[in-house]
Amino acid sequence: MTLPSLKQLRYLVHLHEHRNFSRAAAACNVTQAALSSGIQELESLLRLRLVERTRRMVAFTAVGEQVVEKARELLRVAQDLGNIGHGEGPLAGMLRLGIIPTVGPYLLPRLLPKFASSYPLLELHVREEFSANLCAALSHGELDCAILALPYPCTALDYDALFDDPLMLAFHMEDPVSGHATLQEADWTERLLLLPDGHCLRDHALALCGRADLQRQAMSAATLQTLVHLVDNRLGVTLLPEMAVQAGLLHGLHVTTRPLPDPEAKRRIVLAWRSGAALSTTYQRLAQAIREARH
Repeated sequence: MTLPSLKQLRYLVHLHEHRNFSRAAAACNVTQAALSSGIQELESLLRLRLVERTRRMVAFTAVGEQVVEKARELLRVAQDLGNIGHGEGPLAGMLRLGIIPTVGPYLLPRLLPKFASSYPLLELHVREEFSANLCAALSHGELDCAILALPYPCTALDYDALFDDPLMLAFHMEDPVSGHATLQEADWTERLLLLPDGHCLRDHALALCGRADLQRQAMSAATLQTLVHLVDNRLGVTLLPEMAVQAGLLHGLHVTTRPLPDPEAKRRIVLAWRSGAALSTTYQRLAQAIREARH
């Protein structure tokens, strides 16, 4: 009995991801003809129609979707088998690292130069995405590990805590709140500027407020940089991660910060990976290296 090859399964998974033969072939580093031939061979081998081909799009049949999920599982197992025995040496080789947008700009500038000098054989491939996309990429085996902010509902992951990142209230230096001895929720919840849906920092901010109606009322901006410029122009207040403030996000602006009175007003930054991954020991050593590189 002839079995599908890992190469054929990889072609199928990339085609499902890109929904385009040309882009899928580029991702696999093969010609479009080679990828198309590999998919056809797989269909013949399984005696199933997996893909509907039209001039405008690529659509997967119902059974094709099922085969893609099985193909992902087999590729993950194959990758884990290849990784066995490589977890005890120095940090080396290719590592696909995901990171969320509210951490990447403030951690990577400190992390990458130190990693380049301390681990010259480590080849990092960094991908910045929202938390939901990173969790899906970890589940599908498209990433090895990712830097996330908890709390966040990601399942089937193991993680190692890196550090706690307090959230701070940011406001214009001449804002009335600057004269208050203590912060009250009313000082900021009515004027809160937020990141849009998809950012876990938005969810953390809304959880601190504890108000369902605020999600509809609050203005939003796509980046922390835009948020602080809105604050600088007295359009409201916002919550910022301490790490962003320490990295100089407010430099040159008439914006200052105060810690929130709630001691739980913080997020926990972690390195996460798929539960049961063969390289879990390597990821734990990577987490330790990240903690050391921050200082």
